[in-house]
Amino acid sequence: MTEGRTTAGSVPTAGAANDVEELKQFVEVHAKAQQLSPDRYHPLLARITDDGEGTPGSWVYEWSREGARAEAAGRLLEASRYYNMARFPFVNGPARQQALDRCVAAFDAWRGTRKGIERLDVDLPAGRVRCWTSGLPAAGSGGKHRPLLLVTGGIVSVKEQWAPILVQATRLGVAGVVAEMPGVGENTLPYDEDSPAMLSAILDAVGERADTARTYLVALSFSGHLALRAAAADPRIRGVITAGVPVSAFFADRAWQARVPRVTVDTLAHLLGTAPEGVGDRVAGWGLTDGELAALDVPVACLWSRRDEIIPAADPQALRRSVRRLDLVDNDDVHGSPSHLLETRVWVLLSLLRMLGVRDVKRLVFGALWRALRLAGRRRGN
Repeated sequence: MTEGRTTAGSVPTAGAANDVEELKQFVEVHAKAQQLSPDRYHPLLARITDDGEGTPGSWVYEWSREGARAEAAGRLLEASRYYNMARFPFVNGPARQQALDRCVAAFDAWRGTRKGIERLDVDLPAGRVRCWTSGLPAAGSGGKHRPLLLVTGGIVSVKEQWAPILVQATRLGVAGVVAEMPGVGENTLPYDEDSPAMLSAILDAVGERADTARTYLVALSFSGHLALRAAAADPRIRGVITAGVPVSAFFADRAWQARVPRVTVDTLAHLLGTAPEGVGDRVAGWGLTDGELAALDVPVACLWSRRDEIIPAADPQALRRSVRRLDLVDNDDVHGSPSHLLETRVWVLLSLLRMLGVRDVKRLVFGALWRALRLAGRRRGN
């Protein structure tokens, strides 16, 4: 764990305000990933002094004010991203709920200015999964059924931040669906032992509009765990691309859990419907065994960070030990590899092209760019 961060051992009772200094530290990778300008958000972070309910100087107020400015200027996708940061890390009251609503509304307005991005609602007995899609022909239209790319983020990532992948998907010849983990954003499903089945339910919902027998998952962080479990049970899933994924040790190692940053524990507690001190008991037994990993019959591409403060090194080691078709790469970085964001985006797309069996100029270009970025990173010492 990075020195100075609050640990799970000092987590307050459920419902307490977030530690804004820790939020400032962890939000950086998410702001960078959404291509927000540091010149804008660094002064914004400096103005934040508390985690109150939307008053000046509070987390929600300052991020939302910047979102409103971008929205007024017609920069709708940027506005959606600022509102997303305002509801970070999860909705814990009316102010963050309003921020989430404004995030979704701004994204909806942005996608109205473009062609091909549609809403998909998947209603299940336990709740509703709301998604955004691209490249799906109308049901019964006889349009081309493309392989499916299903993208999910982690415990603090809403689907609206994956908009660029929806645009890129059609260029890569695949249909795209972006969704959230159970309990995140607009997803009303509970996060529990049955959560991996959500991914198969989404495939069922688009089965007449995409070639779901060739489905590839980009599932980051905790959703990567769902993806690995789903891939073991659903033969339609033909490959998994993940990063910073908890596999087995995270769920069982109590000593490691005691070092996990407070924001992660609080968010998991919120999603699991338990007190922070009950998270370890709630997820005990969720880990994948070596036998389950060895039974995976699909390619798995995984990126891990050697200084990850959330995922223990034993988890990528478990993948290396047991997964038969594994491409494992690492960065000298913390969770999310914030110093390697461009490199990660290129690696995800290159991994997808490899799994699709594409052998054209796009793959050559992405391969050359990936090698150049890796070489530049080694020269920088990371």
